[in-house]
Amino acid sequence: MKIALLAPSKSIHTHKWALFYQSQGIDIKVYTFKDHYSVDNAKQIPTEILPKVLPGKASYLAAAPALKKMLKEWNPDVLHSHFVSSYGLLGAMVNYKKYFVSVWGKDIFVFPKKSRLNKKLIEFTLNKATAICSTSHVMAKETNLYTKRPVEVTPFGVDIEQFYPSSTIAEADEKIIVGTVKALEDKYGIADLVKGFALFHKEFPNSELLITGDGPQRAEYEELAKNMGIEKVTTFTGKVPNTEVPNVIRKMSIFAVPSTEDSESFGVAAVEAMACGVPVVVSNVGGLPEVVVQDVTGIVTDKNSPEQLATAFKKLARNSELRATMGKAGVAHVKVHYSWIDNAHYMLSLYEKY
Repeated sequence: MKIALLAPSKSIHTHKWALFYQSQGIDIKVYTFKDHYSVDNAKQIPTEILPKVLPGKASYLAAAPALKKMLKEWNPDVLHSHFVSSYGLLGAMVNYKKYFVSVWGKDIFVFPKKSRLNKKLIEFTLNKATAICSTSHVMAKETNLYTKRPVEVTPFGVDIEQFYPSSTIAEADEKIIVGTVKALEDKYGIADLVKGFALFHKEFPNSELLITGDGPQRAEYEELAKNMGIEKVTTFTGKVPNTEVPNVIRKMSIFAVPSTEDSESFGVAAVEAMACGVPVVVSNVGGLPEVVVQDVTGIVTDKNSPEQLATAFKKLARNSELRATMGKAGVAHVKVHYSWIDNAHYMLSLYEKY
């Protein structure tokens, strides 16, 4: 089988899919624009650069003839675009024989609502596809606002060979570390996390906040931590290599994903934490309530509520047995529903089905 991925080469998700296909003996090639190109990823996966001659969305339309020529030369069995509002539109323009498109978040939750033209572009792209994929049921439902076609739910699982629980058992009275691994911007609720932890810390002074990731609002959140009086117990690590993320998560007692927008369509960070046996506290947006089983693998709170975050942290901090039970339940939940290998093989089965 030959698969063409039409997606940003520098995306960790694109590269993860490409490496999986390659590991299965599949011929894989990534088609991407120069500003989305990764030199390092291209060393592992054959990558073709598409011409970008016009600004904005027009660049995707203008690249269609070049892509059509490239596909004719390589003749893949499947063309699979990621992000329906950009590479998806480009893929739809070439009228390929077997064309898959995956929606990811803002491309379906936000883009089509901005204008009537955007809505038409999304409808056009979806109706050109042989098959449509979504990482969550909630996003599939959103996608069906623009097409009557069935949407396949294809979770973006985690590698349970890398994300697994710590072998050491936590002591009941040891320091509580609340943490997250996210980009530092408001859509991920980082300010709410800092405020919620500050409330929690008043009752549990033997606690720390560990924030891993980087982003445009880092300085703002560091200043907020200082203003909230928790600067000395808050660590901003910056971005860490992907291979180090499991080790960072295993240091935490509680993992928080208090996102504020529905474009948090799946919640892979919460899944990674559950795979590591860490109980999670998430907000009720997008796909987060779908991947977290309320009061079994974690706690779901309202969005934009530092008070509810603090209450959830306190509930877990008071009861080490509850944290351990939720942690074990999370590991089991991920093994059944969100194993990367199982999810990736399901995608291959869809290529055969269609």
